[in-house]
Amino acid sequence: MDHNFTHKSHRISWLRAAVLGANDGIVSTASLIVGVAAAAASSESILLAGVAALVAGAMSMAAGEYVSVSSQSDTEKADLELERRHIEEYPEFELEELAAIYRERGLGRQLADQVSEKLMKHDALGAHARDELGILDSSRAQPLQAAVSSGISFSVGASLPLIVAYFSPQSQLVIFVSISSLLSLAVLGVLAAKAGGAPKAIGALRVTFWGALAMAVTAGVGSAFGTVT
Repeated sequence: MDHNFTHKSHRISWLRAAVLGANDGIVSTASLIVGVAAAAASSESILLAGVAALVAGAMSMAAGEYVSVSSQSDTEKADLELERRHIEEYPEFELEELAAIYRERGLGRQLADQVSEKLMKHDALGAHARDELGILDSSRAQPLQAAVSSGISFSVGASLPLIVAYFSPQSQLVIFVSISSLLSLAVLGVLAAKAGGAPKAIGALRVTFWGALAMAVTAGVGSAFGTVT
């Protein structure tokens, strides 16, 4: 049996930001292009709207991810600092607290006491961070990484419907952008599921469904406003 395998959980931080950015880039930009096109706008107006959506969306995604993940990082740091002070001021209480955690997980009292004593001597804060707070090094919040991943992935995703719109005849633009965007979303869903070790069909289906719904709604809104004007 081949035991050379790799777990997927270490990819969570960057994978979530990258998938969210690319998905949002495709959906929001394609939806905007389809909505503007359905309102019978000119080719120049459609492309201008698409470029504006790419730039504004990429900046918004990067800023939003940075602020959101920074808040998570600040909370983790505050919890770790509080735990560090507790370990320094109340070592016996923290030792018993750690032993109680291991007993709840199935270890006998004697073994739990031995394990907690060893870990408290080796890396007390690391043991409490992992087993009491659930904070792991592999999943620690990284604001800059999340911001860069989201901004770049949004730009890549948004560029796909924009390129299709540029080369499509205006009479067929809605169809070409819609189909190509849904195909791109399906591929994105498969790649994300593969990277995260999840079922590929489900990953592709859920992103294409919401993408199709978003484009249908914006096309309806654009068509209604176009008819009114």
